[in-house]
Amino acid sequence: MVENLQPTTKLVTPKKPKREFNSDKVFYVIVYALLIFTAIIILYPLWYIFISSFSSGARVAAGEVVFWPLDITFDGYKAILEHNSIPTGFKNTFLYTVSGTAINVAMTVMAAYALSRSKLPYRNQITLFFAFTMWFNGGMIPTYLLYKDLHLIDNPLVMIIPGALGIWNMVITRTYFQKSIPNELLEAATMDGCSDIGYLLKIVLPLSKPIIAVITLYYAVGHWNAFFNAMIYLHTPDYYPLQLIMRDILIIGQNTEMSSAGYTMEEILYRENLQNMLQYSVIVVSTAPMLILYPFVQKYFVQGIMVGALKG
Repeated sequence: MVENLQPTTKLVTPKKPKREFNSDKVFYVIVYALLIFTAIIILYPLWYIFISSFSSGARVAAGEVVFWPLDITFDGYKAILEHNSIPTGFKNTFLYTVSGTAINVAMTVMAAYALSRSKLPYRNQITLFFAFTMWFNGGMIPTYLLYKDLHLIDNPLVMIIPGALGIWNMVITRTYFQKSIPNELLEAATMDGCSDIGYLLKIVLPLSKPIIAVITLYYAVGHWNAFFNAMIYLHTPDYYPLQLIMRDILIIGQNTEMSSAGYTMEEILYRENLQNMLQYSVIVVSTAPMLILYPFVQKYFVQGIMVGALKG
């Protein structure tokens, strides 16, 4: 009688692999920690300004407002909205920003497209001529006399026409056209009978949304924050942009705070607290529109800046 011999299988439990030191994980932990720390440093001042605009001026001046608003009040915003010039300032700034940005983008795209064409005669000399204006200018007094001869003094066009073309934005836009749009597209479009204007409008612009979004935001922020030219060249209050009106509100508030004769101590303290709130409320009102606009174009920033910033 033969016994059936069956092979005996011995179960072997797999050994757990030894955990090796992963330098990549340590690197990522350090990078993320630095990014979080940097984000906190950048975001906290914005958050502090925001909560201080809703807090009591006395609590802010005493340094008690740190992370959350205390004694919430809207007196600072009420004082701003009750100012008669605020609607006019918003309207003027909106017009300057929209019209100025449209002209800026159109001029920048046209100049950048022309300079991106390798067959443009004297292209390098023209580029050098543009770049020269980035480093040298005529100075404030000759500029004022020039604007006076051009009838731009106390004229709303002084906020739009002089800065119609930003040279740096034109340079990065030109580089984007050179690096991101193949020359084969131009050759194919030319063979199909497409003109330069048609090629620019139908091919170049649709493929250049990232850089156009970036320069649009740059120009819009510049126009929205502009006040120096308005302070020098505009004399009629009806032409003042929002930033100049906000500056005047702060100056008037400081002068009112110093002239405390004839007021009770309670009224003086209230005016001081209002002035403290007003400083932060002005910052929030003047920067909020651009902060709201930024997320809509943020996705184009990496592609537009990194490609447009390459030297060409």
